[in-house]
Amino acid sequence: MHFTEVTDELVESYRQDGFVVLDQALPPEQVTELHAAAEQLCRGELGAVEGAPAPEPTDDVLRQFLCIHHPHKASDAALAALHAPRVVETLTAVIGPNVKAMQSMLFIKPEGKPGQAWHQDEFFIPTRDRSLTAAWIALDDATIENGCLWVLPGSHRRGVLYPDREQDDLRFDCTVEAFDFPYSDDDAVPVEVPAGSAVIFNGYLLHRSLPNTGRHGLRRALANHYMSAESLLPWQTVPTGVHIGKHDYRDIVMVAGTDPYAYKGIDDLARPHSRPDKDGGCDR
Repeated sequence: MHFTEVTDELVESYRQDGFVVLDQALPPEQVTELHAAAEQLCRGELGAVEGAPAPEPTDDVLRQFLCIHHPHKASDAALAALHAPRVVETLTAVIGPNVKAMQSMLFIKPEGKPGQAWHQDEFFIPTRDRSLTAAWIALDDATIENGCLWVLPGSHRRGVLYPDREQDDLRFDCTVEAFDFPYSDDDAVPVEVPAGSAVIFNGYLLHRSLPNTGRHGLRRALANHYMSAESLLPWQTVPTGVHIGKHDYRDIVMVAGTDPYAYKGIDDLARPHSRPDKDGGCDR
């Protein structure tokens, strides 16, 4: 469902369906700033992007990229979007008063670029308390034609992670796909949203996107991931000598409330990098 304000109905819809759409999550001027930041990132003007193609003096440089991970590490505009007030207000309603972010992803997705197979974000970013929540912010109108999100409403409710496998479907990037879940593609719902809107969804919600088959340019989006600050984040490799029960990834950004683990400090670990899209193969 689409909402313009954070209400009890929004929270209940999120609880039942696993996702909501927050209209006008970002003002138009902020969307424009993020367009400019995407251009700068792809041109290497904000620093190195690991795995990026060599910069070329062309107007089509964005079309060389599918997705850049951790743009907030290099771009002030992307960092500001992590703190977007209307998004954060929604997050505190569905997560709780203390919220931290650990990842941002800038999807460029030009014509012909692939989508991502069925997956659950908690598979990639495990939280101790199941609080992982995504804010997928459209920077262009997202349509079926240009590869909008598709979701399986209610698929988060069991709170289980389904099996995964490698896939060779050219419609999708190199990411593994979830399978053996009690839903079919016929149950999927496309989430078409205008630029500036945000799809807020649960980390256990099954979702995917299809290729950009349109002829109308890019389908840019900023996907930020958040969770409760009360939970440890056992993400990435467990350091040598650290018990898995105590592992806590601390390259985070607080966006609301207080951090009960502030005494641990903040690490600076992640760097912007480009996601492979099967053009040239997948390094697995």
